[in-house]
Amino acid sequence: MSKRKSKGRNVILVGAQWGDEGKGKIIDLLARKSDYIVRYQGGNNAGHTVCLGNDKVILHLVPSGILHPKKICVIGNGVVIDLQALFDEIEMLSKRRVSVRGRLFVSDRAHIIFPYHRVLDQLREDHKGTKKIGTTKKGIGPCYADKANRLGIRVVDLMNPRIFRDRLNMVLAEKNTVLKKIFNYPPFSFHKMHRMYSRYRKQIAPFVQDTNLLLDQATRRGRRILFEGAQGTLLDVDYGTYPYVTSSNASAGGAIVGTGMSPSRIDEVIGVVKAYTTRVGEGPFPTEFPPELMSRIRERGEEYGATTGRPRRCGWFDALLTRHSVRVNGLNKIVVMKLDVLDELPKLKICIAYRYRGKRYHHFPSDIEVLEGAQPIYEEQPGWLVSTELIRRWQDLPRNAQKYLRHLESLLQVPISIVSVGSERSQTIFIDGSYR
Repeated sequence: MSKRKSKGRNVILVGAQWGDEGKGKIIDLLARKSDYIVRYQGGNNAGHTVCLGNDKVILHLVPSGILHPKKICVIGNGVVIDLQALFDEIEMLSKRRVSVRGRLFVSDRAHIIFPYHRVLDQLREDHKGTKKIGTTKKGIGPCYADKANRLGIRVVDLMNPRIFRDRLNMVLAEKNTVLKKIFNYPPFSFHKMHRMYSRYRKQIAPFVQDTNLLLDQATRRGRRILFEGAQGTLLDVDYGTYPYVTSSNASAGGAIVGTGMSPSRIDEVIGVVKAYTTRVGEGPFPTEFPPELMSRIRERGEEYGATTGRPRRCGWFDALLTRHSVRVNGLNKIVVMKLDVLDELPKLKICIAYRYRGKRYHHFPSDIEVLEGAQPIYEEQPGWLVSTELIRRWQDLPRNAQKYLRHLESLLQVPISIVSVGSERSQTIFIDGSYR
């Protein structure tokens, strides 16, 4: 039995909070030492932002590594794809003279988002009123639901005209019944949708591959593969703050089922966090700032959703939440983003425990009622009141900034490998030299 070559380095990069941690920048940096960059879950409900000088590129489906020439990018089977959104993104890259032909591949097993998914997403969210989840209304959840209900239509089904016609006819009949009888919404035309997606078939055809086979062959050749997650671990459908979560596994386990890569071929899992905490949408947030500080940090950190533009909620660093992510993902290293946003604060707080109805919690609870009523227990750290934006070496960071980061390491029991002090590629402190 032949052994696989061991010179490759396969890395999963995950968000270790509620998403929006700044994974786009880190994917962009790590892509330099990778051969393949793979997106493994979610859809166009997440945005990765990469700053190239004065140009800001926001990618929702195409992996961030596409901005590096000669890198191969893959959209795995765990992603749900809005085809028009994908084509728009490819067109946007083309206008920036970024070629994707021969460099971007889409799994033939990936499921497709249809117009009825988006409509159902919006109608159901609106119907919930004050109990809404905070979905982006892009059809992600309904598409994943169809996948689980075996009502989904995959890319490979679209590529087979006979199969596609039969599947669409069957699924659309059911969706139109639901739309009419429950929501009093007008039915979709089978013929219009069939014509539209038949045109899409020709557009997507050059990108379609059995990406599981593609990645297996790359691994056997010793190629380096970087797995790019969307959202964050606390939005994972199993390990997040359910029901205020996304519809897929945003944790490291999602990379396995979302690409078909064997766990034995993963060499490292890196978690990305902010030096504080943010979340978008509804749901519990024990360390959320009071309004005045919220506004101050939101403006300084430009905390607005890359996909929706919604203002992000901001709060102090939550060690319970992040330790939960360390455990669930098996994190080997941590990347800390936006340290510079805290430069002007005289005191910093770190949540080390929760208190709820007289009980003290040292581990992140799964009970949503506990999380909604939890009172954070803080440790205070002195701020540094010095700009860190121009610092490029660990030893040049203010002493209190070093102490803050070292205390995070101590609480999480995971080493920090990279610290970001701004959105530019150059505004990065590499503590672990292997990522330079």
